[in-house]
Amino acid sequence: MAEFENYMSPGRRGHLVGIGGVSMSSLAEVLYHMGLSISGSDTMESQNVRNLRALGISVAIGHRKENVADDVEFIVRTAAVHDDNAEIMEAHRRGIPVFERTQAWGTISRDYDNALCISGTHGKTTTTSMCTHILMAAEKDPTVMIGGTLPLLKAGHRIGHGNTIVMEACEYYNSFLSFYPTVAVILNIEADHLDFFKDLEEVKRSFRIFASKVPEDSGYIVANRDDRNTMDALEGLKRKRMTFGMTDEADVTAKNIRYSGTNTSFDIYYRGQKFTDVILHVPGVHNVKNALAAAAASICLGVRPTAVKYGLAGFNGAGRRFEFKGKFNGADVYDDYAHHPGELKALFDTLETLDYKRTIIVFQPHTYSRTAALFEDFVAQLQRPDVVLLAEIYAAREQNTIGISSASLAERIPNASFYPSFELLEKTMRAIARPGDIILTVGAGDVYKLGESLLQE
Repeated sequence: MAEFENYMSPGRRGHLVGIGGVSMSSLAEVLYHMGLSISGSDTMESQNVRNLRALGISVAIGHRKENVADDVEFIVRTAAVHDDNAEIMEAHRRGIPVFERTQAWGTISRDYDNALCISGTHGKTTTTSMCTHILMAAEKDPTVMIGGTLPLLKAGHRIGHGNTIVMEACEYYNSFLSFYPTVAVILNIEADHLDFFKDLEEVKRSFRIFASKVPEDSGYIVANRDDRNTMDALEGLKRKRMTFGMTDEADVTAKNIRYSGTNTSFDIYYRGQKFTDVILHVPGVHNVKNALAAAAASICLGVRPTAVKYGLAGFNGAGRRFEFKGKFNGADVYDDYAHHPGELKALFDTLETLDYKRTIIVFQPHTYSRTAALFEDFVAQLQRPDVVLLAEIYAAREQNTIGISSASLAERIPNASFYPSFELLEKTMRAIARPGDIILTVGAGDVYKLGESLLQE
């Protein structure tokens, strides 16, 4: 198999299948700025596609073999594109090497002295965003790849000129095993993506392999001291380790935590000594932990305390992470990407610290396999809000071979109702919203459109 690095030189010609995605459009831009000639295709028009065209990158809508030009030397595909895709079939027919998106990013990361890769079942996008803010405050001029939009960058990526790259590292399909971290962060490990992993033990094994990619002599593993699964996965692994957590046993911890509305202030302690004080403008104890992880990673990279303080103070959340969208009929409308019971727990814990009269959750489960595998955990969490409006399950990459529906959840949850269409859901949201409410659209699919539609008037 050809190595991707053989194609990373000016003038080489590549084609990206699924180019409109957050990570793929970022990759296209990075390769283009390296002097490569890039084209791509996607299933639909989007802002990312328009941005790429504005740079001069040709993007076709729809997947056809004709999109693979005669002079294309390599193909990169997103994880959602399979071997039965017309362009991939054409590449195989012509003997053009096909690479996965993560192989390309992994190869790019090898060109940097510091490759900070942030992994975990939850919190990756937020922590990667926090690290970006800190490294920008430290004037490290980092290259960045995030799985969401960061207001600071007005994008999900940044092309820097420093010697540091910051990347969100996802375990799904073992994607992060294509990366070469010098600092590997593990935020937490839970049973997820059970359409790919057999069970929790297999998930833990994957994270252990990821952590073992850190160089033995010069790298660091940054690990959540409070998370049993993380510590189990790393047991006996001989690498320099920096732990973070809410207990004194962790290398990096928080003391004197004070909550005020959506703000949290606390002191960061490093190995028993005060490192800096922080005011965080995103709510919830889970974000305190994310900030500790970002601080621990920054310490590994030699960042000074003031950059950690000011970097975190400048962070107001990543796109779709407890994002305030506006007011409707006196109610505050927010959106959040939570789609796993662990993420719902963190979200609902946060909501309980805020002073709303009533919490209305509009939840769209993500994938049939996850809904079925974690059904009881979803039921347990969704009983907590005052009102739950359930949209049908977002299929993403799946077919409903299980015969499961959000209606099954509604049957088990006293405060929940199921709505088979967005139209009915939006009608209900309009009818029940009142002052003192918080309305949250929640899920990794397209449920955010409901809140935006509500606010359009």
